[in-house]
Amino acid sequence: MSAYFHSYLCGRKAAEWLIDMIELENEFLRVRISETGGKMQSIYGKKTGIEYLWQGDPNYWKGTAPNLFPFIGRLFGKQYQLDGKAYDMKIHGFLSGLPMHIQSSEKMCVQLLAEDSEQTRAVYPYRFRVILSYRLAEQTLEITFSVHNLSTNPLYFGVGGHPGFRVPMEEGLDFSDYQLTFNQPCRPKLIDFSQNVLCTGIRAPYPLQGDRVLPLRHTLFTQDALVLSDAPRRVSLSSPKGKHGVCVDYPQMPYVGFWHTPNSDAPFLCIEPWSMLPGREGVIEELSKMADVCSVKPGESAENRWSISVF
Repeated sequence: MSAYFHSYLCGRKAAEWLIDMIELENEFLRVRISETGGKMQSIYGKKTGIEYLWQGDPNYWKGTAPNLFPFIGRLFGKQYQLDGKAYDMKIHGFLSGLPMHIQSSEKMCVQLLAEDSEQTRAVYPYRFRVILSYRLAEQTLEITFSVHNLSTNPLYFGVGGHPGFRVPMEEGLDFSDYQLTFNQPCRPKLIDFSQNVLCTGIRAPYPLQGDRVLPLRHTLFTQDALVLSDAPRRVSLSSPKGKHGVCVDYPQMPYVGFWHTPNSDAPFLCIEPWSMLPGREGVIEELSKMADVCSVKPGESAENRWSISVF
């Protein structure tokens, strides 16, 4: 076993790690993806020697990079309505727990397929097919959500990413040495949440340093996630004191969230591109009328692309 593998498996059972794992590799990156929910498990820079992806720790957050579908965040009462009927739905939907099957696979790309089942139709009354595509292009991992409507009615949904990144990524640096930097000057708005992390309908200006930079500190996350609208669709995570970091592009996502375990010193940061917002406080949402909800006609499909680049 290589030194990389040994360190990577530290703190995990090797048997757990090797189950249903897909590996993509090129000159710059080695990426590992689970067939369960299509979750990324590793983004390793072969030139930098850095594991960029958070490896999960139950003391903070056991996740790594869940894929979000068909909902983003929470719903009031953990329910929504569709055509007058109420359905239960957990936070961020159910895709992260679904078994996915390899539709096609090569050294630098893979397509994973999930379909509806009796269990999904009990909480989401659609026939659907979700295809998650991962493709390596030099130092970038390109990700595509494809949602196919196999039902006879319009299909409503949201999609998003939830990758956690190690902070710090380099030895000798601290969490507070890092910053988020948007690629263009902007004046974003902060989405206000209730104590239940549901939308209140308030959006307030959220000034950035030089209209581009958000310095990291653990106290940013005392409530929960920090979610912005009206921001550029590219943001990088790095330290002025270091040489390496990540850049996330989300050209089709109108919202971006930043999160780590609230009220903690968690050594990671999630950068979460979202296609829509969580539900509103005090409102059982009608799915078809939710703001920014995506819609696909019967027999048609929709795609949403985003990417992660490392340096």
